[in-house]
Parts: sequence; C-alpha cells; structure tokens
Amino acid sequence: WIPAIVFMTLSLGVGLSMVVGARLLGVRAKDDPPTKTLTYESGEAARGGAWIRFHPRYYVVALVFVLFDVEAVFVLPWALNVRELGLLAIGEMLVFLLVLVLGWAYALRKGALKWQ
Repeated sequence: WIPAIVFMTLSLGVGLSMVVGARLLGVRAKDDPPTKTLTYESGEAARGGAWIRFHPRYYVVALVFVLFDVEAVFVLPWALNVRELGLLAIGEMLVFLLVLVLGWAYALRKGALKWQ
C-alpha cells in the first residue's frame, strides 16, 4: 500500500502545484484589453454564441470516425509485423476485419451514414 499512497500523494501534489502555479503566474483577464478575450475565428468576426446545439447526426459521424480510428490502431502494427506473426495472425486479422465490415454494412443498411 505504501507505493500506491506515495504515488497518489505525488500525483495530487503535482496536479495541485500546476493549478496553483497557473493561478499565480497566469495573466489576469481584468488587465487585458477587451479585444483579447474575444473569440478568434481565422480573422472572421464571431457570429452567435459558443454554446449552440449540434444535430445528433454529428455524434454518429464522430462514433464512426472513432471506430475506424481504433481499427487503424490495430491494423497498422499488425501490417508492419505480419511476416513475423505467421498465419494465425492473418486469420485473426481477417476475422477482425470481417466483423468490422459487417458492422459497417449494418450501419449502411440502417441509414446511420446518410446525411438527412
């Protein structure tokens, strides 16, 4: 238990020191000109507020992106080491990709990827 307690204490200390350091050394907003606190959008004047509602369709697109991003995380190291891994690894990757393609086909059939 002692190493865990030491680790948690050090983690808490580092986190608190970062928060306190940022608070003490940070630039205060009251000293800044009003233009410094405005939203910057590539040189364009901001329109509307920052708290707007997004259509739920964006979340579906984000989830599909995460799915294929995780797929890339698994496929790239496998592709780099496929010769050393042997036939079993090829079979395992084919099963993985088959499940992924079936999920993608299911999403297409349900219309999850159609923008309406």
